Amino acid sequence: MNTLPEFIASLSRPESYPHPVEHVQLIQTHISYVLVAGDFVYKFKKPVDFGFLDFSTLEKRKACCERELLLNKRLCPDIYLNLVGVQKQATTYSLIEGDSDIEYGIQMRRMPENMMMGNVIARKELDRTHIDRIVEVLAPFYRGAESNEEIDSFGTAQSVGVNVLENFDQTASFVDQGALDGKQFQDIKAYAQAVLLDEKLFEDRIKAGRIRDCHGDLYSANICLADKVYIYDCIEFNDRFRYNDVTCDIAFLAMDLDYHGLEDLSNYCIDRFVAHTEDPGVYDLLDFYKCYRAYVRGKIGLFTAADPQVTEEVRQSSLESASRYFDLAHRYTKK
Repeated sequence: MNTLPEFIASLSRPESYPHPVEHVQLIQTHISYVLVAGDFVYKFKKPVDFGFLDFSTLEKRKACCERELLLNKRLCPDIYLNLVGVQKQATTYSLIEGDSDIEYGIQMRRMPENMMMGNVIARKELDRTHIDRIVEVLAPFYRGAESNEEIDSFGTAQSVGVNVLENFDQTASFVDQGALDGKQFQDIKAYAQAVLLDEKLFEDRIKAGRIRDCHGDLYSANICLADKVYIYDCIEFNDRFRYNDVTCDIAFLAMDLDYHGLEDLSNYCIDRFVAHTEDPGVYDLLDFYKCYRAYVRGKIGLFTAADPQVTEEVRQSSLESASRYFDLAHRYTKK
């Protein structure tokens, strides 16, 4: 396993911060280092380039941090706070406002851990009231979300196909390596290609005005059910993952509920969303987008497991969850 960047190792110590911190928790994803420190959370982007995501230079990482702050203020204006830089003094690193030649990140207000949706699910406390609260936030968000000719162009079968079909290219080398078997790969790919041939399905959604600047990463890991519903961490690194049919967004949340064995709540969520938005067309592409979202989560699990900086525990956990996501994606092709 590779060692952490010096600045991350330094910022993992409580004394590195200008505010009270008793303990720093480091969380890694395939694209980020997240430091939970006292009342705040600091997020730094890894210098990776996956093609669909490019954080390879300091300039690109800074621009994406600025974009992340702007976009997430749509749903969480009181959570996303500031752009921060990193400076080095002797052998230690600290956070600054202004320019940095080392790294940039974002500062967020820490939300209550016990009310993170994933933890509410783990305690088996999630109920219809929570779903109602989420839908009541999402419905007006989508009504007010930007929509124009450029955004509509991302709703065509051809454009959606770019997002969906690239996943198969990106995961081909992982087939039959433990989490994704050859039959799943071929069946899911064939299903996606077949749906994409029905161009009218996608054109109807454009005509209905349902292609919007969405969230792009709408699932339980990015929702907090505290004093109000906080939906955070939208996609900032590539507009084509946010410029979506609203079905693609809400299907992610429904798929996530299915993944956690909450199919009744998943169905309830979609039914309430359709009622609030007066959009029965959601049902026409629901399983297609659920399949797409499950496959993407599986892919991310593969990428995380392949990151040499993650621990063996994280690697194994990522592979196990990836396998479950691919099983779920395959299940949607059979409906």
